[in-house]
Order: sequence, then structure tokens, then C-alpha cells
Amino acid sequence: MKRDELFLEELKEMDEEFSGWDFSYVSGTGRIQSGALSWSYGSKVRRLMRNTEAMLDMGTGGGEFLSQLRPLPDYTAATEGYEPNLPVAKNRLEPLGVKIVQINEDDKLPFEDNRFDLIVNKHESFDPSEVKRVLKPGGTFLTQQVGGLDCLQINEALHAKENQYKDWNLTEAMNGLKAQEFKVVTIREDYPVQRFFDIGALVYYLKAIPWQVPDFNLEDYQDELYSINEIIKDRGYFEVRQHRFLIQAER
Repeated sequence: MKRDELFLEELKEMDEEFSGWDFSYVSGTGRIQSGALSWSYGSKVRRLMRNTEAMLDMGTGGGEFLSQLRPLPDYTAATEGYEPNLPVAKNRLEPLGVKIVQINEDDKLPFEDNRFDLIVNKHESFDPSEVKRVLKPGGTFLTQQVGGLDCLQINEALHAKENQYKDWNLTEAMNGLKAQEFKVVTIREDYPVQRFFDIGALVYYLKAIPWQVPDFNLEDYQDELYSINEIIKDRGYFEVRQHRFLIQAER
């Protein structure tokens, strides 16, 4: 199959290194655009932070989100399991007084019992029993999760295996929390559109989120990428559906 020069140039361009959890390289220029959710995770976190003395941000990434919540509670900690993100998070958050902790297992949080008034979690896995242990009685756990049907159309277009987390959904998450006697206060679920306006942006996305297509590489998927590129040339974008759900629960 003949490859046009622009297609090959865009693939080559995506050797750009990805660090932290900042997609501004492609999203800031509009190369990837996502539809709005019916809730604002940031607004909910800010409201819950009022009168909070101790807060934990689970899976802080490079600290991009947490750093924008200033002023932070007197004691604020953050966990991160992806090693390349740790120096990025430390550089951004330690000057703000945030304690950064590397974790390898969700069921082993290095904090004492009943330590936090508020635990927030955006797109990070969690163990309900461990969240309960480190959360004070009456404390709040707020999580926004990526559901197992997220961007399924990418896998279909690439003829790749399904997302390894395909069975993760709102019901599973709620059942886990209720089994630990959490009171579920709020639930929401959305499937917003996400569009990729050039093939390079899609490649960048897949490199940054390796669990979407774990065996992704340019050589093995070049034919499928070329087909997606033809869709983009014809329609102007390649469209998929995200899967997001939100749970607010109290201990």
C-alpha cells in the first residue's frame, strides 16, 4: 500500500517524548478535542476541600491537576505509581508542601489509619478497603474513573484486542465500595465524544496510554493507521467515544 509523505512525516513526528500527564502538546493545539462531561470533577473537589485539614490525591500523575487547587489543605499528600511521573510531580508539588509517595500496590497505602478527611482520585485504580482504612469516619472519597468501554473504537479500527480493563464499570466500582460499607452519595456516567484531527495525535495518545493497545507499535499497525488517516482526510477527524463515571462516597 502506497504511503503519502504527509502520513509518514506525521508518524515520525510522534517520536516526541511524553512526560508527566500533560496532553497539551496535542490537546492545547486542538489536535485532540473531547466533549464536555455533565459534571466538573475540579469543581466538586474544590467544594469538598472547604474545611478539609488533610487530603490525599491518588494517582497525581505529574501533579498538573493538584497544583491548580491552591491553597491546599494544611496536610496534602499525593501518590503516584508510574515511575516516569515521579520527578515531574515532585518538581511541581514539593515546593507547595505536598508529600509525594510512590506506590506499587493499591492495597498498601503508606499512611496511618484515619489520616485523611478527603481522598480524591482521578482515573486511578483503588482498593476500597484501603481507602476506608486511611479515610476518617465521616470522610469523603471522590473518584472519576475511566470505564472499560473507553475509546473502544480505536481498538476496533486497529483490529486490536479489547482494552484490558473492558469489564471495569460503574456497577463494579459501586459494589466494591458498598461492600466496605461506604455510603454512595452521588453517581454519574457519561460517554463524551473524542476526536483526533490528525494521525500523529492519535499515535501520540496511544504512546501515552499504553494500556489502550498494549502491543501498539508503528510497524505492526501501519496499515490500520493509514486507513484511519484516510478517514481523517475524508471526514476531517476520527471520532471515538470516551467512557467516564463519577462516584462520591462517604465512610
